[in-house]
Amino acid sequence: MFTRAIFLCLLSVGIVQLSMTAYAAEPALSIVSTNEVTPTVDTIVEQSVIAIPNGEAINVTGTKHGLTEAAFSAHDLSPWGMYKAADIVVKSVIIGLLIASLVSWAICIFKSIQLNVAKRHAKKLLAHLIRSTSFANASYDLTQQKSEALILLSAAQNELRLSAVGPTTDEALKERLIARLERVQASLSADMNLGTGVLATIGSVAPFVGLFGTVWGIMNSFIGIAKTQTTNLSVVAPGIAEALLATALGLVAAIPAVVMYNHFSRSIGSYKAMLTDILTAIMILVSRDLDRKNPQAKPLANLLNDDKSPVNIVSKES
Repeated sequence: MFTRAIFLCLLSVGIVQLSMTAYAAEPALSIVSTNEVTPTVDTIVEQSVIAIPNGEAINVTGTKHGLTEAAFSAHDLSPWGMYKAADIVVKSVIIGLLIASLVSWAICIFKSIQLNVAKRHAKKLLAHLIRSTSFANASYDLTQQKSEALILLSAAQNELRLSAVGPTTDEALKERLIARLERVQASLSADMNLGTGVLATIGSVAPFVGLFGTVWGIMNSFIGIAKTQTTNLSVVAPGIAEALLATALGLVAAIPAVVMYNHFSRSIGSYKAMLTDILTAIMILVSRDLDRKNPQAKPLANLLNDDKSPVNIVSKES
């Protein structure tokens, strides 16, 4: 029994020595087998030292960080680099959004100049009409007026010439003048609104166009994951970055367009109010001239002193 135990011990020692000798004859460290898939950055073992059977050690501190940098070094993640790496659909979306943004700023510059000039001229014309004592006087001295609203004065003059051909009444003349001037005012307002519809369209559509580019880019990222059979960040991140670039450009195009549209809506509303004031001033001058020619008209002093006048009746009732 004792002899058998000694024999088993010697046999065990020999087997251990033989296995150690065979293991020592293998390569020092094999990180990747030829029959295995390359591990991703996320599956690398994070430890400071890896021991090797021959007694040596390798310091792998920072290995994961180094491999991550190496994974992204092949991709240019600048806006221009992401544009060049994008496919034709995402590139088309980016180019379209950039063109839309340029169109918005071009409309902004043009409309700002147009509105400022139109409002300044309209203000001068309104002041001129208010200072005038008659329609003839207002139509005579227009050498300093360059407003587009002068078409209102021209329309009133044209209607007066046409009405002078045959008999007419004060009320009928006023109705025709108001109808013609209102249509001219609507035409001027429509001309001033040109371009604002483009801003509204860009402001409402651009975010969805950018979202389409985002969806397309993320879809390409998932296709890349399926083809490479890996979730390596270097495969997923560039496509997602390109997709988010399309979204960012959509917002860059949409936000200024919405702000511009709201600003011009308020400015055009102010210009329309000026046109209404000019129309009112013209009608006041025409009405004043008609009263001067009306045989039933009375001087203002007599009208105020007349007990049957509307002014005195209201005064007595109050």
